[in-house]
Amino acid sequence: MNIFHGLHASGVARACALTIGNFDGVHRGHQAMLALLVNEARHREVPSCVLTFEPHPRDYFASVQGKPDLAPARIGTLRDKLAELARCGVDQTVVLRFNRELAQLAAQSFIGDVIQRSLGARYVLVGDDFRYGARRAGDYAMLDAAGRAQGFDVARMMSYEVHGDRVSSTAVRTALAAGDMPAVERLLGRPYAISGHVVHGRKLGRALGERHAGALDGFRTLNLRFAHWKPAASGIFVVLVHGLAGMALMGVANLGVRPSLDAGDANGGQVLLEVYCLDWPAQLGPEGGYGKIVRVELLHKLHDEIKYEGLAELTAGIARDCEAARQYFATTYAQTRRQTTRDRI
Repeated sequence: MNIFHGLHASGVARACALTIGNFDGVHRGHQAMLALLVNEARHREVPSCVLTFEPHPRDYFASVQGKPDLAPARIGTLRDKLAELARCGVDQTVVLRFNRELAQLAAQSFIGDVIQRSLGARYVLVGDDFRYGARRAGDYAMLDAAGRAQGFDVARMMSYEVHGDRVSSTAVRTALAAGDMPAVERLLGRPYAISGHVVHGRKLGRALGERHAGALDGFRTLNLRFAHWKPAASGIFVVLVHGLAGMALMGVANLGVRPSLDAGDANGGQVLLEVYCLDWPAQLGPEGGYGKIVRVELLHKLHDEIKYEGLAELTAGIARDCEAARQYFATTYAQTRRQTTRDRI
């Protein structure tokens, strides 16, 4: 998939089948829409194109109004969104910066300047609640009328349901906030995952191992930054790590701000996904994870973040979480995999 930042980037296709939206989480409703888009693009022999925004428009307006609570919790990072769009077979994605100029663009100008002149859309597919333009004045009827007048097709996809429940980014955020990871997986059609580069942190896992011999012996920490300040999920999770040593590594992870640590540490003030691997492959060596891109699946929530008083208490808490993770893999996860194998057979 080709990725472009801005409408005027070199290489952007000037004729396409287009859909527009934030696509936070790329859930099953998004996936159904993208499958239809790709099919329509093939029939018209043009590239399929997603136009998405960064930051999220509601992030922008929350910042302008000085009301951060109005910003939606973020399901995934831009990296994860782009990866899922590529998995859905999209040919190109244009990431458009949502700023003051775009916020003030009239709905008819959005159709003319963005959809027609910049992207040359021959087919436009939108969701049933799609709004656009200044003050969200544009709706489906306006877009459809423009398509009839200007000669491009417009289609609308209604709500997508699973077992009678509407699939939406809001539903995914609600399930993540509740720590209901099975519900999240049903809505996404896959386990919830966060990916990114492994960065250097405070080397806390190493320090704990040295101060409390045996308690965390052999554990290695993988730190991934979550680019948005307000993740939809937080707490301590049982995880699987992909992208190291050709195997999935079992672990336990903290997603959040790590309340037990000093705000002045190496990642102070940033949301971090900090993973303790239960069994570290010897061939990686102590520094083998740094710089690599890994994908961390969050399988099961153990509990919310806890503020521990001192490293000894923190060490004991991590040890309890690691034991709980081992129990999960030995029981619930093993049973689920056996059932999945039987279902496939």
